[in-house]
Amino acid sequence: MKKLCLLVCMSLGLSANVMAKGDAEAGKSKSSVCAACHGPDGNSAIEMNPKLAGQHEGYLTKQLKEFKLASETGGEEGRNNAVMNGQAAQLSEQDMMDLAAYFASQDKMSGETPEEFIEPGKALYQGGDPERGITACIACHGPKGNGMGLAGFPDISGQHAAYTATQLKAFRDGSRHNDMNGMMRDIAMKLSDKDIEILSNYVAGLH
Repeated sequence: MKKLCLLVCMSLGLSANVMAKGDAEAGKSKSSVCAACHGPDGNSAIEMNPKLAGQHEGYLTKQLKEFKLASETGGEEGRNNAVMNGQAAQLSEQDMMDLAAYFASQDKMSGETPEEFIEPGKALYQGGDPERGITACIACHGPKGNGMGLAGFPDISGQHAAYTATQLKAFRDGSRHNDMNGMMRDIAMKLSDKDIEILSNYVAGLH
């Protein structure tokens, strides 16, 4: 069943990628408003704001569409964020694809993992915790955290620890609910605050 679900996700992701026609140069010209929070090249200097540089193009487009959907439904659907809802509400689908193409084409600045999080982070990231039913992150995000663009799994490598922790907690409490088939919510609800601290700091140094 899991293999079938992954195959379906990959097929859907492939279709989205084939259809996407973002123009990176056009996206660059449209990205000035994004720079205040995410940096001119998508390498945010603010830990609560995600790095967009090097993220999969299809994933970025999907998030922008869902921020816009949230703005149109009062947060009932899509991905709800007070700042991003307003920004995405003004974007056309082509704008979204162009911005996604631009940020995907940029090189992400790598982060670091504090020493105390390396071993426990590696163990949880690579092996999960079968006793608690926690799936290993490596299954979807890969050994270096680069994700799988065709399957819709984001690149989480080098991401700010504070941002990753916030998103895991949002999946855990259900305030973020735009994950495919509820996969991240199912995993995050089993994570303790300590697990989240360990994982978010560990992936910050993956690259």
